[in-house]
Amino acid sequence: MRNTRNFDTIENKDFSIEPLLESSYEQVRFVQCNFTDLAGIDFIDCVFQECNLSNASVKNCKISDTEFIHCKLTGVNFSESKDFAFAAVFENCILDYAIFERKKLNKSVFSNCKIHNADFTQTDLSKCKVHNCDFWDAVFDGTNLTGVDFSTSKNFTIDPTANNIRKAKFLSSDLAGLLTKFDIIIK
Repeated sequence: MRNTRNFDTIENKDFSIEPLLESSYEQVRFVQCNFTDLAGIDFIDCVFQECNLSNASVKNCKISDTEFIHCKLTGVNFSESKDFAFAAVFENCILDYAIFERKKLNKSVFSNCKIHNADFTQTDLSKCKVHNCDFWDAVFDGTNLTGVDFSTSKNFTIDPTANNIRKAKFLSSDLAGLLTKFDIIIK
């Protein structure tokens, strides 16, 4: 997606031992790095590739036009990051137990991701791009899913009475995930 730009690259660094020194990074590519604390740091137009950010703190972190490719983001609480200009692309990532509560994600993309047990409570996913994701036991409660295309994704349980699913797209074979609350038998 950003192949035409010139990025500074930081590779094979363990930032859990040696913390990031700058308060802002723009057009930087992080490759095979480990992170535990990104609190208060701004990432603008950056790429994280094959990085481990599991349980990393993102409190007051700005994530704007930033891509995560083949990254492990287990347990990251994105609801603590800055709301202004939040826009992220998650491609082939593990987002198990990630928290997006009350986050506005309509400029974000989730593609080929494993998103087990994630929390999307009161999140705005309207117009968010979702492709081929696994939402096993993810929580959707008071979530705005207007226009989201779930037709290539699986394992979601969404209560249509507790979430806005207007114009969202689902395969007929996945309707059971919308009817779980009603305790009915579908054959």
